[in-house]
Amino acid sequence: MTKRKIVATLALGAALLVTGCANNDTEQQPTKKVTQKVQQKEAQTPFTGEMKQISSMRPILATINNQVEARPQTGLASADMIYEMLAEGNTTRLLALFQSEMPTEVGPIRSARKYFIDIAKGYDAFYIAHGYSPEAKQLLGANVVDNINGMDHDGTLFRRSSERVAPHNSYISEASITEAADLTNTSLEMSTTSPYRFYKKDEAIKEGISVENFALNFNGGVPFNSSFTYNHEDSNYIRSSNGYDTTDLLTNKPVEIHNIIIIEAPHQSIDEKDRQAIDLLIGGNARIYQNGEMREVKWQSKGGLPIPVEENGDVVKLVPGKTWIDIIPTVPGMTNTVTNY
Repeated sequence: MTKRKIVATLALGAALLVTGCANNDTEQQPTKKVTQKVQQKEAQTPFTGEMKQISSMRPILATINNQVEARPQTGLASADMIYEMLAEGNTTRLLALFQSEMPTEVGPIRSARKYFIDIAKGYDAFYIAHGYSPEAKQLLGANVVDNINGMDHDGTLFRRSSERVAPHNSYISEASITEAADLTNTSLEMSTTSPYRFYKKDEAIKEGISVENFALNFNGGVPFNSSFTYNHEDSNYIRSSNGYDTTDLLTNKPVEIHNIIIIEAPHQSIDEKDRQAIDLLIGGNARIYQNGEMREVKWQSKGGLPIPVEENGDVVKLVPGKTWIDIIPTVPGMTNTVTNY
């Protein structure tokens, strides 16, 4: 028998043996099905606390334009958490954190700041921006965080919408984010743990003062002032700004929020454009709004992130769902910035 025939005969015999074992072994098939079910079992998502099939996606953090010309923004409804922070003067920008779900497109994308990068680093997020302050440019160039920037990929990975004018028209798609990760040799597998704690399904939410409506005044910047209204029927908050509900352009529906955290942090103007330096390490006063009620709490820096804590230092529990975080200056402070009514 030739060598080729011997190899063919052995291969056929091995195939028949495997087939016979698969047909006769009644114990193996159920085990495989159980394994598949375990892999598909729902668990608590790390940044919303909701019960879903767990995503292994690394957090994606995007700087979102919040000027009137950029509204309504795209993709906000899919964000697990949204930060609102001053970028310069009384102009705020949003940082949208995506992990449990990812929209088909995000934007309009705007430029980076040093403290945006600090937050991205705290989440070990893949950071997306279009442009940068001088300080942020140095940090991004040093790869302090894995990132992609529209300044290097304008018109390719970042799409310019013809329906809006620059700088309010830069968008990046889910597919382009994946392409950007490949281009920068960035892993999109999650490798960090969440610093947040969430209430369990039947656990009583800690009681506070009844506050169903409140407003924020960012340094007198009327287009960036906002208000939140509690919706009893759906047990969530709807945000409005400049007289309009905060909606997602993809869904044309209001962004639903379950926790609002307000953090006081020292701000300092650092240049002629009134760009800001924000201290996210010092800790200080905070408030949390949940379930139509408000509580005064504190915040501490944990892993580089500003995290709300109780007086005893325990991390404040969040209601499962989306969280909005406003970081306001210590001067004029909480009392002069936030109005409950």
